[in-house]
Amino acid sequence: MPSSKQTAVLYRMQTPEHTCPFGLRSRALLRSKGFTVDDRLLVSREQTDAFKAEHDVKTTPQTFIDGQRIGGHEDLRKYFGLPVRDKEKKTYRPVIAIFASAALMAAAMSWAVPGTFLTIRTAEWFIAISMCLLAVQKLQDLDAFTNTFLGYDLLARRQLRYAYVYPFAELLAGVLMIAGALMWFAAPLALFIGAIGAVSVYRAVYTEKRDLKCACVGGNSNVPLGFVSLLENVMMVAMATWMLLK
Repeated sequence: MPSSKQTAVLYRMQTPEHTCPFGLRSRALLRSKGFTVDDRLLVSREQTDAFKAEHDVKTTPQTFIDGQRIGGHEDLRKYFGLPVRDKEKKTYRPVIAIFASAALMAAAMSWAVPGTFLTIRTAEWFIAISMCLLAVQKLQDLDAFTNTFLGYDLLARRQLRYAYVYPFAELLAGVLMIAGALMWFAAPLALFIGAIGAVSVYRAVYTEKRDLKCACVGGNSNVPLGFVSLLENVMMVAMATWMLLK
């Protein structure tokens, strides 16, 4: 562990138009490790390009310790023995975040209206809110979502327009279920898209044994297609069935 007197030289880009976030991350990391940071700003694109050419590097920031170039932010993390995020690694983190947020929101709504955390309405709100949040993730980049969705959804492969309609239908069904309005429309809609989704996921994962990314939280995620994807659709089917029975 370095002493507080050790100095690291950090070159990072900070122009009127752009402040490099990884430069700020590198500076914070160095300070947390006890370094005094000689913070040298590259204040123009020309200055940044000249620095890259001089040191034969492709990116900034660049950190130097004891005259040795350590590299960018990820290289600095490796230097200190810290983990580096693998952008290609599959993860369920986005889904966990959405379901956890939906559960907290449903509990809060239940406390605000009936005055208790756990009711049948809490479970209904949880599923409906989850549908809305998942739909929002898909709508952030509709083209990316459809590209991933077309990899396994049976109806979308036959009718491309369905891939574009799906997130809007999921959002509409979720909103109506939260409001408890137009159940004659919302429940069959959720039942339809949920049933098709469940069959599609089951076929792709458990019958064809395909290793795919799930479009459930948008096309830019690394969530693997599998149990969680199936759960999203099963929840919609269960919610729709329950609403119809009510």
